[in-house]
Amino acid sequence: MTVTRTVAWTAVALVLMALAVPWFLWDSGTVAAGLPVWLWWHVGWMVLASAVFAVFARTDWGVGVGG
Repeated sequence: MTVTRTVAWTAVALVLMALAVPWFLWDSGTVAAGLPVWLWWHVGWMVLASAVFAVFARTDWGVGVGG
């Protein structure tokens, strides 16, 4: 069960890292509420990453550590 949780959290971390930088929005000049859309993406993504980390810290802190 620990191996499954480790793999799952690793996958979640990789997705969070891969989509943290909105490279697909770099050429976009779209503005929402006075700020570029790519900046809103980044702010929203950091909120999501914080929520995921809070869940990880409450449920599986220490998974993948040790042998």
